[in-house]
Amino acid sequence: MYLIHAQFRAPSEGCALPVDAAHRVLALARSGEGVEHVTAHPYAQPHPVLGLFLLASSLHEAEGRAAGVCRRLLREHRDMSGWALLKAEVPLLAPLGHGPLGPPGTPSTPRDLRRE
Repeated sequence: MYLIHAQFRAPSEGCALPVDAAHRVLALARSGEGVEHVTAHPYAQPHPVLGLFLLASSLHEAEGRAAGVCRRLLREHRDMSGWALLKAEVPLLAPLGHGPLGPPGTPSTPRDLRRE
């Protein structure tokens, strides 16, 4: 299973993804596309994100399917016509047990990073 993040550009600043965007994508997914679950991150910065969990035989296939379903969302829902799909790809994550700045025990808060 792959988690693909589909990042969208809003038609104007302050515009939020529709509340039911995740449900819409799931409803638009066709059998055989492997979409198992969709979650919305409407306030993600710098752009809103839909997280699609897909079953696929490869990363490339999963990213392509996610992009296809998201393009369908933009085409078939009038209130999404001003939105643009920026990318659909696997998000980069730190290895398990590693924080954003390095291995466990590495300072990770601004206070920890300040010289005393």
